[in-house]
Amino acid sequence: MSLDIVVMQAFNGLSLFTVLALMALGLAIVFGLMGVINMAHGELMAMGAYTTYLTAVIFERFMPGLLGIYLLVAIVLAFAVTFLFGLALERSFIRFLYNRPLDTMLATWGLSLILQQTFRSLFGPREVGVPSPQWLSGAWQPSPGLSIPLSRLFIIGLTVLVGLALYALLYRTRWGLRIRAVTQNRAMSGAVGIDTARVDAMTFAIGSGLAGIAGSALTMLASTGPVTGQQYIVDTFIVVVFGGVESLLGTFSAAFMIAQMQSWLEFTMTGSMAKATILLCVIVALYFRPAGLFALKVRR
Repeated sequence: MSLDIVVMQAFNGLSLFTVLALMALGLAIVFGLMGVINMAHGELMAMGAYTTYLTAVIFERFMPGLLGIYLLVAIVLAFAVTFLFGLALERSFIRFLYNRPLDTMLATWGLSLILQQTFRSLFGPREVGVPSPQWLSGAWQPSPGLSIPLSRLFIIGLTVLVGLALYALLYRTRWGLRIRAVTQNRAMSGAVGIDTARVDAMTFAIGSGLAGIAGSALTMLASTGPVTGQQYIVDTFIVVVFGGVESLLGTFSAAFMIAQMQSWLEFTMTGSMAKATILLCVIVALYFRPAGLFALKVRR
């Protein structure tokens, strides 16, 4: 196997890692803090992708001269739209299902079906794509036989930036201190004056916003359809559980390992066999580490 093939497969795994990491970060903080199994998280990613698509359409029709910056605007809008939707969803729906995991899972699964049909009604059943900005067209060629698309390099940089921003939020701000306190001991946090209901609402909204950013990044890799979110939700849950629910480092590490495994296994076998092999490896790992690779000690 040539060095170029090795580097390309590793980079393909890195590209998949970016989407899984962005998706899993939002799901991890919601699942870790609130214990909510949000089966509609994939549809929030699709919402961010469709927001990016609408932004591209608006720029093409009304501001063609500014088309080069539409993606930057779309990322911000994708976060804002899914953040506000997540905040409204938590206030009007999710908050009444706390401590009822089965009900929450079934209710959010029903919500995912409603959102899928909404996307199908608004945008049609066919997948849609977005134009690549001119400054992201082309590829970087470190060697004559190797071409790395600039758009994928941009997404990797975006993922690193989002990860650093989330780390700063959780470990360098008073709001992050509240989130970590509620995660570790909800009863004691409430006793010392932390508004746990507000922390829950804002955390769910931030997790939804991260899914929106993941959807915006996804448009640079693939087209968007009504069921796009369902193609990633299972892998995202595997990443969260495998890495450790409350661990930011675990989420990144698990996303990287699973993405690389999928890239290399799909190179040597079929896609379905690759996913089955990954699932088997995760099951074996969780047998020895039931709380995940980097689980934190918390009090419930």
